[in-house]
Amino acid sequence: MKIVIAPDSFKESLSAQQVAQAIQQGFSDVLPEAEYIQLPVADGGEGTTSALITSTQGTFYQTQVQDPLGQTVLATWGVLGDGETAVIETAAASGLDLIPKDQRNPMITSSYGTGELIRAALDQGATQIIFGLGGSATNDGGAGLLRALGAKLLDSAGHPLAPGGGSLHKLADLDISQLDQRLQHVTFKVACDVDNPLLGADGASSIFGPQKGASQTQVLRLDQNLEHFAQFLTRASGVDVRDIPGTGAAGGIGAALCALFKTELKSGIEIVLNAVEIDLHLKTADLVITGEGSIDSQSLRGKTPVGVAKRAKEFNCPVIALAGSVSPEQAPLEACGIDAIFSIVPGIVSLQKALDEAEKNIQICARNLATLWALGLRRT
Repeated sequence: MKIVIAPDSFKESLSAQQVAQAIQQGFSDVLPEAEYIQLPVADGGEGTTSALITSTQGTFYQTQVQDPLGQTVLATWGVLGDGETAVIETAAASGLDLIPKDQRNPMITSSYGTGELIRAALDQGATQIIFGLGGSATNDGGAGLLRALGAKLLDSAGHPLAPGGGSLHKLADLDISQLDQRLQHVTFKVACDVDNPLLGADGASSIFGPQKGASQTQVLRLDQNLEHFAQFLTRASGVDVRDIPGTGAAGGIGAALCALFKTELKSGIEIVLNAVEIDLHLKTADLVITGEGSIDSQSLRGKTPVGVAKRAKEFNCPVIALAGSVSPEQAPLEACGIDAIFSIVPGIVSLQKALDEAEKNIQICARNLATLWALGLRRT
C-alpha cells in the first residue's frame, strides 16, 4: 500500500514538513508496512521555499539583504535538488512581518532586498527561479527589485528616485541597459495565489495597500504612481502589464517580472506540485492525505488541499484532508475532489491551545483515520 502525504503548513503552528511527519506517525502506528511518500507542499505563499527544498532534497542558503526599510536582514532561500532551480519568497526579504506595525508604510518600503536574493541565485548558477509572491510590505511595482539588479530609475534632474511606491510619480527615465546580463538566460516561474491586476479597484494598492499601512489618500496616490510606472515598463519592454491577472500581488512585483524577464505567472500550487513531481507518486498511490490550517471557501481559490485533490483525481486516488478549522460548507470542496475532511481539534479549546497541541492532535486524528482505513481493507 502506498500513501502520499502532501499537506501545507498549519500557519503559526507547524511547517508543512512537520505536518507530514505527524500524519505519517499516526498512520504508521496502525499500518506500519505501508509505503509513505512525504511531499510537504505550499501554494506560493509563506512556506513555499521550505516545502520545495525539503521535498526535492535541495540546499538552503541564507543571504544578508536589505529589508523593506533598508535595514540588514538574513533571508533564507534555496536551490532544488536539480541544482539549477532556485526558490525565492518575496516575504523572506521584503515581507510585512519584517516590519513592526507602527512602521509599515508602503510609500517608502522597497523590494530591493528581493532583487538581492535574485542576484544571489544568479551567483549560484540558477537558470530557473521559482518565485513566491505574497506577504510583501511593499507597493513599489518591483522598482526596488529592478534597482538591485542594475536598473536605474531617475527623476527629471537625473537623480535616483527615493525608495518606495510614493516616489514613482517622479520617474522620468527607466534605464534597463545595465540589468544583470545573466537574467537573459533565466526563466521565472512566478507562483501566485491571487489574480488581482496591477491597477484599479482590485489592484495592488486598493486591495493590499491598507494592510501594509496605507491610508485611503495614500492608496489613491500609490495606484496613480503604479500606473505611471507601468507606462515606463511598457515603453521599455513592449509588454502592457496593466491588466495582466496576478501582477497586483506583492505590491506589483509581478508587473516588473512580466515586463522585463522571461516569466510564467501561474497558480502557486500547480508550480509547486510540478516541481516536486507529485504525478510520479500519484500514479501508484492508494491514498492521498493533504491539509492546511483552515479549510473553507478560500481554499477553492488555488489553495493547497484543493490543488492536491484535483491532481490526485486525475489518477483516481481517494483524498482525505485534515485541518485545524473546517468550514461547515463542505459540499463545494468535496466537488473539487476531496472525499473527506476532518478537523484535528478534539473539542472546544482556545486558539492558543489548538496551535500548541497541533502536532499531537494530527497524530491522533491520523491514527484514527488509519484504523478506519484498515477496517475497510479487511472487508474488501
